[in-house]
Amino acid sequence: MDLSIRRLLTVVDDKFQEAGRLADPLQRKVAVIAVVPNPHVGRYVEDLTPLIEASRGIGAQMAKVALAAMGPHEIQSYGKGGIVGLAGEQEHANALLTTTFAEPFRDAMGGASAWISSMTKVAAPGALIDVPMNAKTDVYVRSHYDGMSLMLPGGPLPEEIALIFCVANRGRLNARVGGLGYTESVKASAVRQG
Repeated sequence: MDLSIRRLLTVVDDKFQEAGRLADPLQRKVAVIAVVPNPHVGRYVEDLTPLIEASRGIGAQMAKVALAAMGPHEIQSYGKGGIVGLAGEQEHANALLTTTFAEPFRDAMGGASAWISSMTKVAAPGALIDVPMNAKTDVYVRSHYDGMSLMLPGGPLPEEIALIFCVANRGRLNARVGGLGYTESVKASAVRQG
C-alpha cells in the first residue's frame, strides 16, 4: 500500500519565559503533521496490516522534517497523535501510529527507549487535538509531562487522516514537582539498552 502525503505542516513553538522567569535554555516544541488519504473510508476492513506497513515511510519522512525544525536543540521528549476524517474509523489512525511508524523517529534522535504517549480521534476539519508528550528516555520523568494543542486548518477532509508527531528539547519551564530527573533517566536508559 502506498500512502502519499497530501499535506505536510510544521509548527515551531519557542517559549522564552514563564511566570516572569527567563528560560535557559528556551523551550522549543515542534509538531510535524502529515495528511494522507484514508484507503478504508466507508467500509470495515479487518486486517489493517497494510496500513501499518505503509506508515514506515511516512514516519521516516516526518522524522527528517522534525529534526531539521529542531535546529541545534537535542530532542528530550515526544508524543504522537492522529485525527481521522469523518468517513473513517479511529482505529485507522492507531494503525498508522504503531511502533512501525515511530521507529524512524527513535532511530533519528537516538536514546529513545520510552513508550510514546498518544491521542487519536475522529473529527471534522479544523478540530483541536491535544497531543500528550513524555520524556524519550522514561515515561516517569515528571518534568517532561507536557503536550501540544494543535489544529489543522481545512483538514483532515472526511477521506483523510492527519498524523502528528511532536518533539521538544526539554521539559516544562519551571518544573518543580520532583520525581525522576531527566539526567537520571538518560543514565538508566543507557544501562537498559546495554
